[in-house]
Amino acid sequence: MIVLDTHAWVWWVAEPERLSPEARDLIEKAAVEGEVYVSSISTWEVAMLVDRGRLTLSMDVGAWIALSESLPALRFVPVDNAIAVRSIFLPDYRNRDPADRIIIATALALGKTVITKDRKIRGYARVKSAW
Repeated sequence: MIVLDTHAWVWWVAEPERLSPEARDLIEKAAVEGEVYVSSISTWEVAMLVDRGRLTLSMDVGAWIALSESLPALRFVPVDNAIAVRSIFLPDYRNRDPADRIIIATALALGKTVITKDRKIRGYARVKSAW
């Protein structure tokens, strides 16, 4: 039903009060259906942010990701070749951030809505988004 942008995943697991009411509602509905998706690129992004001191978690990053993997509603989507290539060829999308591009390509491949606060992603008309 939905694909979480990296910050939406982190906030859902660690600080749900940071989510907008609409985002929280959409995530809760998707969780009941067992259809909350996160691109595996987000695990890379979380680990990188922790390593650079831009994100602090309540536990070791590996343990935090393992805890997320144990959530019954959460499904991690690998970055396969089709998603990787699609992320390069997003018509009219000028943002060069590779993680954002892969998250968009993942949502498009699955036909899902991206939950994100990111205005660049929300402004991309070819992908459904909500916040």
